[in-house]
Amino acid sequence: MSFNDRVKISVFPKGYMDELSDGRMTLFEWIMLAGTLEADGLELYPLFLESTEVSYLEKVKQAALQEGLDIPMMCSSPDFTHPDEAFRNQEIEKMKQMINVMAYLGPAEFRSCRVLSGQKRPQVSREEGIRWTVESINKLLPYAEEKQVYLVMENHYKDGFWNYPEFAQASDIYLEIISEISSPFFGVNFDPSNAIFAGEDPIKLLNQVKDRTITMHASDRYLKDGYTLEDLKDYSLQGYSEALAHGVIGKGINDYDQIFDILKSAGFSNWISIEDGVNGLGELKESVDFLKGKINQVFEA
Repeated sequence: MSFNDRVKISVFPKGYMDELSDGRMTLFEWIMLAGTLEADGLELYPLFLESTEVSYLEKVKQAALQEGLDIPMMCSSPDFTHPDEAFRNQEIEKMKQMINVMAYLGPAEFRSCRVLSGQKRPQVSREEGIRWTVESINKLLPYAEEKQVYLVMENHYKDGFWNYPEFAQASDIYLEIISEISSPFFGVNFDPSNAIFAGEDPIKLLNQVKDRTITMHASDRYLKDGYTLEDLKDYSLQGYSEALAHGVIGKGINDYDQIFDILKSAGFSNWISIEDGVNGLGELKESVDFLKGKINQVFEA
């Protein structure tokens, strides 16, 4: 799906999530580090922001521009599967605030906010979770369109601050939700690693959503010694699988040659955000370099 003149690379500080969320690292410190990676832009997370006041957002935007970086993506994590309608409405209002933030921070040609279903609470049925998610996203879409901000639903695994995994982690639930939402300002944020976490085939899922894929999260996973893909089915409900580790993109399980070929065939030309750096900034830079080379090879050949 084409939005830009070329595929661009954004970076998300997976390795600094806690420090940026609790204030041990400022967003401005991260922006300066990101400026050394030779990427095109940044993906933010709501807790990275000290304020949503325009005066603060202007400082953030200018700091990024000084490093030659756009801010096209917000990795927001709305939780629409709570049984309390008042809670869900509060999540909608929080999302509107993030839409406002991106309308200010993002480049004019494209800006997005991620949407999710919510947590897989034991008491919530499949029917309820799907209905509440679709209703909540549909309530947001007129506002998103007014602000010219795209809502992209990720095939998600688990927000780091949630108790439970994603309600729509299984692709059949995820696909049912997105099939019920129709808007020019709604699409998919595809994450191949999350499909692996779900014990599913990322290539199969991408082929099912390629025509609705607006943005992508790029990372890679490695099976730790002594584990197999079957072990992914046995992870704890309230934790990440012990079988997988983060690593440099292009050296793990994901087949980026095939992924990029499929995206190119679908006319994709937009932002790919790297979720990496758990093992240090050096690996994040290696991932940027790998993706830049792969983009040149596949999309610009």
